[in-house]
Amino acid sequence: MPVDLTKPLSWKSAQGDEATMLAELQPNIVKPHVRDHLSVLFVRFDDAGEARGFLSALAGLMKSAKAHLEEVETFKVSHTGGTPYVGVGLSRTGYEALGITAAPADPSFRLGMRDPLTREKLADPPRSSWDVAYRDRIDAVVLVGADTDAALTAERNEVLRLVPDSVYVLGEETGLSRVNERGEGIEHFGYVDGRSQPLFLTEDIDAEKHTTDGVNEWDPSAPLGQVLVADPAAPDPSVHFGSYFVFRKLEQNVRRFKQAESDLADALGLTGDDRERAGAMLVGRFEDGTPLTSNSGPGSHSPVGNDFSYDSDDLGQKCPFHAHIRKTNPRGSGGFEDPADERRHLMARRGQTYGERADDPNGGEPIRARPTGGVGLLFMAFNSDLGDQFEFTQQIWANNTEFPRVPEGTKPPGLDLVIGQGPRPETTYAPAWGRNGATPADPAAQAVTMKGGEYFFMPSLAFLRNL
Repeated sequence: MPVDLTKPLSWKSAQGDEATMLAELQPNIVKPHVRDHLSVLFVRFDDAGEARGFLSALAGLMKSAKAHLEEVETFKVSHTGGTPYVGVGLSRTGYEALGITAAPADPSFRLGMRDPLTREKLADPPRSSWDVAYRDRIDAVVLVGADTDAALTAERNEVLRLVPDSVYVLGEETGLSRVNERGEGIEHFGYVDGRSQPLFLTEDIDAEKHTTDGVNEWDPSAPLGQVLVADPAAPDPSVHFGSYFVFRKLEQNVRRFKQAESDLADALGLTGDDRERAGAMLVGRFEDGTPLTSNSGPGSHSPVGNDFSYDSDDLGQKCPFHAHIRKTNPRGSGGFEDPADERRHLMARRGQTYGERADDPNGGEPIRARPTGGVGLLFMAFNSDLGDQFEFTQQIWANNTEFPRVPEGTKPPGLDLVIGQGPRPETTYAPAWGRNGATPADPAAQAVTMKGGEYFFMPSLAFLRNL
């Protein structure tokens, strides 16, 4: 059976070309490959032959998407731990350094994240302000993930053992998952993260439908073509696929964000437990993941409720139009496109937190005890079209003060106050949940700083083996 990119895939019943595709696809693309410990190595190639040999040898450490899915299924039955994960991506300059002309053709990939046109489009900071490892050419990224620090160290050492003298390790990022008291993944501001993912496997869609709060309001299913791209340099692009990979290091000034939450609560006159709603109005969810458009306070069940829309909040009286999750996934309420077209912009996010801190992200420590830097998110996402997914989300949604469309006479939404980049106009809020009113408030100061990144293509295993 040929690979059908127009719909989700059932991996358990995949046959023919679909089975071959899964056997040659890197893991972490169609389903997250969750590992608490992560090393991200950025490298440069100075000799094409040695670089090809290095990548071909790395393929021997890598498993397929099919093997990963089988590991997940085995864990459900026997709780047997999974094996480490190794992933590989190449930038445009990486393909050039290898002497490969049949490189992926996405225009944004060809430009790269360092290009002035890309930085202008995304409103990114000057390249000179990025961390040193990202300022100049990066040819490849190698991801190593494992359940324990010891397993990560062992697998990372295996990767480094393969590195020849002409392959330079330019820098490394170390990720470490953070969870709340219920074991749910959180980011450094303390909010549950990783929900609202597009789902590409029918088994995952069924699980969302039957084991969570359902999919009546929000259907997370997405076609394979929203994440997979034929691998142009592979032996057989009809069965060998990859995906465009976005990496961005986003540093979080937790103290600044928590101060913004407190200042907003003061400006709106929120008192007692209701002060938590100030942070939820910036993010769109409470710290425990409860959607603000559905509830005026925290208390979501586990797993976090995600079956909601903004149909009952078209005036922004519950969840502000500029709240982070409303800006980056309007769920059909953006006003400029049909709901089906809006869904095309969603990408498969695979981010992980980085950095150590002494305080509890969900604890009651004073604001002055919060970190001002050194912690953040290693933002990672898979796309089939960088311009229409990641770049669209950042430029047209998060950075666009006019998105989403609001009722006539209503103040424009302004930036996404979590990840938006650019001048921040005054914002307005309904002080009482679900009530009329538009109280002005100073916008939250920017607390997320982009420190560097690049676009890569995660090729098929067949491509790597045949270098």
